[in-house]
Amino acid sequence: MPRRNPARERPQRRKTAHHHREPADASRCVGCRLDVPMIAPGTAHRNHCPHCLTSLHVDHRIPGDRRAGCRGRMAALSVTVRPDGEWLIIHHCESCGELSANRIAGDDNALALLRIAMRPLSDPRLPVNALLAL
Repeated sequence: MPRRNPARERPQRRKTAHHHREPADASRCVGCRLDVPMIAPGTAHRNHCPHCLTSLHVDHRIPGDRRAGCRGRMAALSVTVRPDGEWLIIHHCESCGELSANRIAGDDNALALLRIAMRPLSDPRLPVNALLAL
């Protein structure tokens, strides 16, 4: 079948790609895939997701230096408390096995922190009665 009028063809519209860009002040969590704001209340450097507490192995020795070559996923392993009452999350790198302590932020999920803190009490090998007697 012949074309109707080849001289009157409409030019093809240009496609404008609408890529989803994350703002420069946010990143994507490797654990829960939620957006993580880079500004954290109570600390100068955001180093873990406030929702699932997962982190990336990016800091080498100093918080915020971003010099680690590993870039592995760091799972929240435990919590510890400093003598002044400040809580720290102990992260374990799933790639290289390194442990690191990170300060909690003011917007961290309190339920996730308590789950990690209560994890040793759910171990059947631990004599809970002896702990309660202290």
